[in-house]
Amino acid sequence: MAEREKAPEDAKGRPWVKTLFSYARRCKGKMIASFAVSLASVGAGFVPFYAVYRLMAMAMDGSLTWDGSVLWLALAAVFYLASKVLFGISTLLSHVSAYTILETLRQDFVRKLMKASLGTVQAKSIGNLKNVFVDRIESIEPPLAHMIPELGGSLVLAAGLAAWLVAIDWRIALACLACVPVGLAVFASSLKDFNAKYAAYMAESNRVNGVIVEYIEGIQVVKAFNQASDSYEKYAGSVRAFKEFTMQWFRSTWVTMNLMSSIMPTTLLGVLPVGLALYFSGSLAPSGLAMGIVLSLAIVDPLMRFTSFVNEMKSMEYAVADAAEFLDLPELPEPKSRAETSGFAVEMKDVRFSYKAGEEVLHGVSLSVPQGTFTALVGPSGSGKSTLARLIARHWDVDAGSVSVGGTDVRSMPLDQLSELVSFVQQDNFLFDATIGDNIRLGKPKATDEEIARAARAACCDEFVKRLPCGYGTSAGEAGRFLSGGERQRISIARAILKDAPVIVLDEATAFTDPENEDKIQRSIARLAAGKTLVVIAHRLSTITRADQIAVVDGGSIVALGTHEDLLGSCPLYARMWAAHVGTQDWAAGSNAEGGNR
Repeated sequence: MAEREKAPEDAKGRPWVKTLFSYARRCKGKMIASFAVSLASVGAGFVPFYAVYRLMAMAMDGSLTWDGSVLWLALAAVFYLASKVLFGISTLLSHVSAYTILETLRQDFVRKLMKASLGTVQAKSIGNLKNVFVDRIESIEPPLAHMIPELGGSLVLAAGLAAWLVAIDWRIALACLACVPVGLAVFASSLKDFNAKYAAYMAESNRVNGVIVEYIEGIQVVKAFNQASDSYEKYAGSVRAFKEFTMQWFRSTWVTMNLMSSIMPTTLLGVLPVGLALYFSGSLAPSGLAMGIVLSLAIVDPLMRFTSFVNEMKSMEYAVADAAEFLDLPELPEPKSRAETSGFAVEMKDVRFSYKAGEEVLHGVSLSVPQGTFTALVGPSGSGKSTLARLIARHWDVDAGSVSVGGTDVRSMPLDQLSELVSFVQQDNFLFDATIGDNIRLGKPKATDEEIARAARAACCDEFVKRLPCGYGTSAGEAGRFLSGGERQRISIARAILKDAPVIVLDEATAFTDPENEDKIQRSIARLAAGKTLVVIAHRLSTITRADQIAVVDGGSIVALGTHEDLLGSCPLYARMWAAHVGTQDWAAGSNAEGGNR
């Protein structure tokens, strides 16, 4: 907690204000213009005050006439209107600037997630990502949009009014400010533990966001296992704790904040007796007394507005620091120029890798996948086979050794070039909230409708897409309610077919299929893999018996390599896995037959 009591900085040690305005390059001119127009608005706002002063002076010395007052009334009206118009222009420019900064932050945020390693991104919780990307960045807009015209203008206005009071009589100015130091002292006392409290508030906010996202994402599991009451209590308890913390903090500041709000506006307590004393002593003209009273009341609003920005500035401070934590994530280094490749073979040489320092999960793995061949990776859960496959697509960088595609280290080619060479089809297939056709089109953004339909037919998607209300134009959000895991899998395979990359990596491609759909998946995979370099991770060993080579992975190392027949006789681990797989198939067949007899 103590570490965050000082002003947050970004990962590079810069103050948060400097970090924020580093994202304002595109709107620097608008921000300067907004501030300049705000100052002009303040300047125009002084004219009505001066007009009132002149009218009061003429009234008190008996020279006030209707003709003489028309000019000052007209000037007051024109400049009052001008000040409001200028303030509106300043606010418009500041809002454009604020939303431009938000746009830049969010674009950089997504760009950073795309360039950082997958492991670095996945280490962040969904709740934390949502909180920063949606809520925290959004919280920058209101104070930023209003701070430029309002806070800057308020400070200049307060300074101008104070200078005017000094010009009338320096004693009036001192009397006007007599209560301000007392009010500011009370206000400062309320800020004694402000940094620590605000840091705790942000920690509570992040925690409750994480619990909310967890509860919503896990609602299906909660219902399935009848844990609604226990899970809801955790959710409700977190929300309740957040409310209680916030209310306790607010209650602890109510006295000082209300006291400050009562003291700060009481400028008349000093101005009125001092002004009257000066008037009766002949040191102050009646018009000076009247104007001093008017200005002492006018100076209250800009001073109070400044105090209201303290909390908003602190909110913006933490929002920028939290966003900077993501924006400064380390990126996967990549060259700017495209690399020369020769063929589409995949080669791993003495690969070592760890997710956490000192906890190596791959121990000097070497594997050659010749161009146009089918290689399968099998092994117990947690053996490292999925990690090996992901290293080919460079979701992470190896700690030692190398991974090459087409004879070139994947670290020596730009990420977009590697993406052109490698298609990665995962077992967890995400469909975006777009049409089925557009979800397939992700593989080739400029593909025609006919190319999409051809890829879908090759992936055996046609039969179930025809059942959907609008075919390929059906929203995936709606279709997700009707599609099985295997059908979503085939859509992802259609993407890969459309992409037509020369190297295909399939991670548990048949994980969600039943026996009826498995044949269709296998046919779509066969079409996908025709003439390609294919690497497959599989638990269903029956799907990879025809592989050119099977690598058995255990404990982060390849313990055996060969064909299906070779491994049955030479690798006890593979033989046990095959026996278990065959036993499971026999059990499933017997259960289906028994169910059919019933």
